[in-house]
Amino acid sequence: MYPDPLAGYDAPPPLPDTLNPDGKSLYNPPSDCLSSAYERFPSPISPNKNGFDFHIYYIPSAPAEFEYARKLHERIRREFPELRIYKFWEKPVGPHPTAMFEVNTFSPHQTGAFFSWLAVHRGPCSVLIHPNTGDAIKDHTELATWMGKEWPVNLEAFKRHH
Repeated sequence: MYPDPLAGYDAPPPLPDTLNPDGKSLYNPPSDCLSSAYERFPSPISPNKNGFDFHIYYIPSAPAEFEYARKLHERIRREFPELRIYKFWEKPVGPHPTAMFEVNTFSPHQTGAFFSWLAVHRGPCSVLIHPNTGDAIKDHTELATWMGKEWPVNLEAFKRHH
């Protein structure tokens, strides 16, 4: 069902059981190269499209949350102009069960930077984060990650387009 996570590491030397000075984390021997995932998205994430979508959900009928989300949208536009930032929806759109706005990232560096920034600044908003592999249902379910409260995504919206 799932590919072998150690594929490509055929007969590697054993890793040491040595602990770092903190007494809890394991010592990992240095490597001559960094993972390619620092520079390009792993397959099957499409390198020809944006790598990840961040759907920032909020409750439009909650005035404080609505206002926070609107200000967050503006802040993201000002701080991350290199990202693709969609309009601020005040009602549910597509498969999304509540109002939201979307931000797209195009590289692992952008994705990591925006993820860590959003973890600190998302406030009361929930965030659906998913890759784009060409399989919208799998992207929005099995491959999705959430910050905050998880919302049910309407998968019927995808089935109608197949």
